[in-house]
Amino acid sequence: MPRAPEFLHSVFMRENPTFRQKDRSTSPAVDVRELQQFYGTYEAVRGVSFTVARGELFALLGTNGAGKTTTLEVMEGYRAPGAGTVRVLGLDPYRDGPQVRRRIGVMLQEGGFFPELTVRETVDCWRGFISGARRTREVLDQVDLAGRAGVRVGQLSGGERRRLDLALAVLNGPELLFLDEPTTGMDPEARRNTWRLVEELRANGTTVVLTTHYLEEAQQLADRVAIMTRGRIAAAGTVADVLSGRGATITFRVPAGLRADDLPALPAPGGAPALTGGDQGVPRTATYAVDRTGPALAALHRWAAGRDVELDGIEVRTASLEDVFLALAEEGGTARAEQTEQAGRKAGIR
Repeated sequence: MPRAPEFLHSVFMRENPTFRQKDRSTSPAVDVRELQQFYGTYEAVRGVSFTVARGELFALLGTNGAGKTTTLEVMEGYRAPGAGTVRVLGLDPYRDGPQVRRRIGVMLQEGGFFPELTVRETVDCWRGFISGARRTREVLDQVDLAGRAGVRVGQLSGGERRRLDLALAVLNGPELLFLDEPTTGMDPEARRNTWRLVEELRANGTTVVLTTHYLEEAQQLADRVAIMTRGRIAAAGTVADVLSGRGATITFRVPAGLRADDLPALPAPGGAPALTGGDQGVPRTATYAVDRTGPALAALHRWAAGRDVELDGIEVRTASLEDVFLALAEEGGTARAEQTEQAGRKAGIR
């Protein structure tokens, strides 16, 4: 018989968890204060603080080496804090591990399965370790795997394996669910279905902590986000809070016969536009970066009316979470960011 995967083996070794009704307490589901984590002399997490309210979906984002996975592992109870405090459902997740694990679900980046078992047998196996676990058919229906129940795990696609990971994570009806890159490997339809499932869980009172590299996923789902760079939180709040003040861009095709000097300069920070195209029949395009779109558009339309030209193909694009994420990563300095990431990989940080 093959050796049990590490995470499954840990289930054998822990006391049998019992199903509990969701705690209606108003205290935070997660409370992280001045968390620090070290790998030798390397400081991977540098004084991070945040809370996750009960019933909300909180997205923890960051580049590779930013410290988000280490932070997540401390919250899940896999690591003791190097300094600072972490409370999950009012408990210390490392010291009070058995009590915490009864009440949470964890979907890791990569689960360990026996490829010879079918999907149904895998879920049934896990149900044997969970008192009061939900029925196998119910959970497989929820993650859209009921039609694959008799298929061996080794024959599943990558996206189907992720859905099986999710099924096992919600098997105990958790109060708090940790999702680490939940839609990696899924096709667009499966991703949308997973989003719908996560939204249903949240609507039913489950608190969700999400990490993802799909920033549109966080923007679509999260009540609040925190973006980590180099071990610190660089931005946090609602998506609207994080995007506030990040401005927008206004783009249009430059009318034929006009030179760059003919285009208007908008009030700071808009200034002169950036020009692209103009070669080999490609229309020239002007792009302005602006803080406030209303006054900028009014100024452009006044200029166009005075010149008797049309603003052809005009497009206004507000900042996205991806724009903010990339800007924060760049603000850290390319050389320093690369050095930090290399040190993080050497220390085993994802």
